Amino acid sequence: MSIRLKNAEQIEKMRKAGRIVRQVLTRLGEMVAPGVTTKQLDAEAERMCLAAGAQCLFKGVPGRGKAGAFPASICASINEELVHGIPSDRAIRQGDIVSIDFGVRLNGWCGDAAQTFIVGKPADKTIRLVEVTRNVLALAVGMCKPSAKWSHIARAMQQYVEGEGFSVVRDFVGHGIGSEMWEDPKVPNFVSRELEAHDIVLQPGMAMAVEPMVNMGRAAVEYAPDGWTVVTKDRLPSAHFEHTLVITTDGVDVLTK
Repeated sequence: MSIRLKNAEQIEKMRKAGRIVRQVLTRLGEMVAPGVTTKQLDAEAERMCLAAGAQCLFKGVPGRGKAGAFPASICASINEELVHGIPSDRAIRQGDIVSIDFGVRLNGWCGDAAQTFIVGKPADKTIRLVEVTRNVLALAVGMCKPSAKWSHIARAMQQYVEGEGFSVVRDFVGHGIGSEMWEDPKVPNFVSRELEAHDIVLQPGMAMAVEPMVNMGRAAVEYAPDGWTVVTKDRLPSAHFEHTLVITTDGVDVLTK
């Protein structure tokens, strides 16, 4: 594992990228409504990104297996779709939850964030799922500080989610971030033997994309036929929140708040 610490100048460049990400997610949150298509959301995200002089981070990322390169600027995942949903002419409906993941590269530095939006009035348990996922990201951010062990934070995240009757996805985790979208370390939202054996000790200059993904039912997920979209195996809803953050000498700085 080779963790690249960031200096003050690099962090400020990442902050500017993170600001664009937040502006785009805020705008898309205003647009999310019944009848709006995920392709319309994608077009607005790309327009704003390019107008700001940035590059859409996800567009063109190579796919797994026979899946082609990712064709869009945002990942738009609805209800039982966990992550990597491809924007389409599918219209958002009353009672949906829509998870939007978006990232940019600006002047060589990346920002990445995600948010789940509630449309209308879904079932109470679905609303609680979104609240818990938002809360567990805040819990993790609040525990970040120099010398903290990530296993302690991951354990607190897992215990909170499972205590609320939901499950933490194991197949996808957070990641380091900087001049590349994916850098070391891997940042899980649960405790494993691997994490306990190779724990991450937080230190100033460490930049991470922390992104809990929480399922209403079981943790198991699978790929849809398009080779990109990840769905829950039991087809129950899933929620996703993410921030890019950096550890400071006295705590944490959220670059996509």
